[in-house]
Amino acid sequence: MDKLTHFIHIIDEEIQKRSFNKEPQQLYQPLNYTLGLGGKRIRPALLLLANDLFGGKQALAIDAAIAIEIFHNFTLIHDDIMDNAPIRRGHPTVFKKWNVNTAILSGDVMLVEAYKLISTCESVILPEVLKTFNKMAAEVCEGQQYDMNFETQQNIIIDDYLKMIELKTAVLLGASLRIGALIAKASVADVNHIYAFGQNIGIAFQLMDDLLDVYGNPEKFGKQVGGDIISNKKTYLLLKAKELAKHQLKKELEFCLSSKTLSPENKVNRVKAIYSQLKIKELTMNEMNHFYNTAIAHLDSIEAQNEKKLVFEQFAKGLMQREN
Repeated sequence: MDKLTHFIHIIDEEIQKRSFNKEPQQLYQPLNYTLGLGGKRIRPALLLLANDLFGGKQALAIDAAIAIEIFHNFTLIHDDIMDNAPIRRGHPTVFKKWNVNTAILSGDVMLVEAYKLISTCESVILPEVLKTFNKMAAEVCEGQQYDMNFETQQNIIIDDYLKMIELKTAVLLGASLRIGALIAKASVADVNHIYAFGQNIGIAFQLMDDLLDVYGNPEKFGKQVGGDIISNKKTYLLLKAKELAKHQLKKELEFCLSSKTLSPENKVNRVKAIYSQLKIKELTMNEMNHFYNTAIAHLDSIEAQNEKKLVFEQFAKGLMQREN
């Protein structure tokens, strides 16, 4: 993972150098604030890693990598408004620190800045890069809308959920890798394989998050274990349980989801007992492994040195072996 860490450090250094010292300050200060809060920088680092995999020059890919990170943070600013979230990365969210209107406008200008950077790609590959970026940007919005729809819709099935997490989470990972490969002028087949690797790993990552919310170590998970159960969030685990539960078990699940009197701890324990009877943990792990194995199959199909591909395999394994 040393090479990935190396690229993460490069992204951090570039962001520190590229502060937005423009007027009006009220518009641009939130950009510096948001980007300065850190984050894992995984997506832009993966763009540089994919570019390196196919022998590309880092200097030609760095602007696109920063564009991906700015775009990602733009979505977070707007997501926090929609979720009414007061904290992001341990600090007040932009709309809490300033106000909603400033957060909306600053998010908008972040999207513009992302497009300015992505547009610096070489003219020969720019149309395909923009096509990838535009498709990803629209799909992330679609995923967010589906996620909001799911809060009130009751007839959600697993295929709906998988589509939502693909759009909301996985396509940004896949697009980051695809753009890095395009800048390196990789073959069409390899570009498609690296995108599919990222897309499938992104879905597996979210399924692992669903599992950790229920079965993770509370000291390492960083948030309340069972929070998804308490809030009736439509995760893969809950949807699978609703699909499989019959007779008395179905009544028990419906009671847990609708009861106004159950304590949070009691609700979590009773729902987990239902999951245990239905083997929901094992079924979720099987689904997660399906997407993980599909990702690795695409990685294996890429025409590149195995030593260079190893860092991607290690990255994928790291995502699947998390405890937090």
